[in-house]
Amino acid sequence: MSDHSSVHGSAHSPVNSAYERGVTTLTLDSPHNRNALSTRLVAELREGLARAADDADTRAVVLTHTGTTFCSGADLTEPAPTGPEAPATGPEALVGLLRTVVELPKPVVAVVRGHVRAGGLGLVGACDIALADETSTFAFTESRIGLAPAVISLPLLPRLDPRAASRYYLTGERFDAAEAARIGLITGATSAVDVPLEAILDGLRRASPQGLAESKRLVTAEVLRAFDRDAAELAERSARLFASAEAREGMAAFLEKRDPAWAR
Repeated sequence: MSDHSSVHGSAHSPVNSAYERGVTTLTLDSPHNRNALSTRLVAELREGLARAADDADTRAVVLTHTGTTFCSGADLTEPAPTGPEAPATGPEALVGLLRTVVELPKPVVAVVRGHVRAGGLGLVGACDIALADETSTFAFTESRIGLAPAVISLPLLPRLDPRAASRYYLTGERFDAAEAARIGLITGATSAVDVPLEAILDGLRRASPQGLAESKRLVTAEVLRAFDRDAAELAERSARLFASAEAREGMAAFLEKRDPAWAR
């Protein structure tokens, strides 16, 4: 039996880990920037997932958060990555994180009790099961700041209703948890997330490690084909958009809480 402490990581870590009865819970804990996908958060989340994958006692992973936002997407305060370090900090790092979730031989369950924006929707979409409470809201905000939901399309487009994807990708409108469930972004919306979560975790604890791994391979096959086919092109497109003058204006306007130059 592996030796588990109740919480891993320092008090300042953006990702905390706890273990109980076969379930490792990874908690995004960077509320000051709404759990944005900073370089450090992405790296530590991948490390936490890798530890869970290697832990014989862990049957499933729960991914949740502190604060009112599950994940706000890219950390717009970080400089755009350039040079040889870019793959470790830019769109390629996000590709790596999302693929880690999809390929993990153990199911990953997202538990959302707050808002999800932009790249955060990709993180939710990469999970095998996703639950949200009725107060949660979602939005693909990329088009409003000169970007596009490029990398996060890898886990999302194989799972989303195509007409809904067209609407919400293009308009950036907010939608609620019931709509997120209807279009295939999440598994279910509920007033009390803990009720379905308990039943789901009970089922996962009763399943065999081999049964879970092989069953997950079946339901993620199409998503992984999207990664194999499109990841390099979408990472390049994302990097190009982030470096564009239009996106620089959009991100500056967002941070300065003003309308961008093109708003009508």
